[in-house]
Amino acid sequence: MANLTPATNNTVTLANAATFIPELWSDEVIAAYKKSLVLANLVQKMPMTGKKGDTMHIPKPTRGTASAKAAADTVTIQQTSNDELVITVDQHFEYSRLIEDITEVQAFDSLRRFYTEDAGYALGLKVDNDLFGLGKKLGDGDGSSWVHSAAYQFNTTTGAAEAYDADGTADIGAFNDKGFRDLIQILDDADVPMDSRVLVIPPSAVNEIRGIDRYNSSDFVDGRSVMNGQIGTLYGIDVYVSSNAPVMETGVKAGILMHKDAFVLAEQMAVRSQTQYKQEFLATLYTADTLYGLEVYRPEAGLVIALPA
Repeated sequence: MANLTPATNNTVTLANAATFIPELWSDEVIAAYKKSLVLANLVQKMPMTGKKGDTMHIPKPTRGTASAKAAADTVTIQQTSNDELVITVDQHFEYSRLIEDITEVQAFDSLRRFYTEDAGYALGLKVDNDLFGLGKKLGDGDGSSWVHSAAYQFNTTTGAAEAYDADGTADIGAFNDKGFRDLIQILDDADVPMDSRVLVIPPSAVNEIRGIDRYNSSDFVDGRSVMNGQIGTLYGIDVYVSSNAPVMETGVKAGILMHKDAFVLAEQMAVRSQTQYKQEFLATLYTADTLYGLEVYRPEAGLVIALPA
C-alpha cells in the first residue's frame, strides 16, 4: 500500500510555495507545456482525445505509380498494402503538488507561476525526450543503441558525413556545410519528400553555425540571422534549437534531420489538471498529467547526427 504521509520536502508550505488557484494552474501549465515542446511540434500528431482503447492503428501504404491511360481503356487499380503501424498509448506521466490550506491563504501569488511552469516544462520535456529516443529506431535500429544505419557523424578532417561509431569525442567533427549537404543527399536518395523537413540541433551546434559565414546571409537563413539562436532555414530546411537533445555518449549530443513522417505522436490526453482535497493533511492535492503513445512511422525519413556537446 502506498505511503500517504508526505515527506517534508514534498509538501508546499509557506516557505516554498504559492497561492493555489486551480483555474490559473490549468491554463498556465498548458501554456508552459506547449512552450517546452520542440520535437513534438514537428512530427505527425494523431489526436485520440475522447477515443476509447489503448492502441491506434495507422495504415502504412506503399507508394503507387502513375499508369498510362489510353482512350477507352479502364484505369489501373493500385495494389493495396495491408501494412500498418500499431501505436500503444501507454505513456502516462504526472506532476503533483500538495498545497496546505495555510499556504493557499497566505502565500505569495507571484510564486504560483514557478510551479505551473515547472509542471508544464517537466511534462513537455518528457514527451520531447521520448521522441528524441525514437532516433535509436531510425534506419535499421532496434531501439537499443544510437549506432545504426541512420546515425552519422562528421569527419574531423574532411567534414564529410560518415557512419557513427560511438568511438569517443575525438572522432566527432563539428557541424559543417559539407556534412550537412551529405545528409540532405542521403534523404534525397531515399526519396524522402523535400517539404516538411526539419533539422533539430543542440545549442552547441548553433555556435558552430555562427562560425559559418554563408549561414548568416539571407540566402541561407531566409532573411533571419541565427546569431541569436533563433530559428532559421538552411537549404530550405527549417532549423530548430532544442536543449532537450539527448546525450549519445560522453561529450556527444544528438541532432536529428528528418521529415515529419519519421515519427508519430498519439495524444489521448494532452495535459489535464485536477484537484482533490486531502482532509488528513488539511491540504489540496494538485496533479497535472498527460497520456500518449509514440512510434517510428517512416524509419527511412530521419537521420541522427552526432554532434559535440
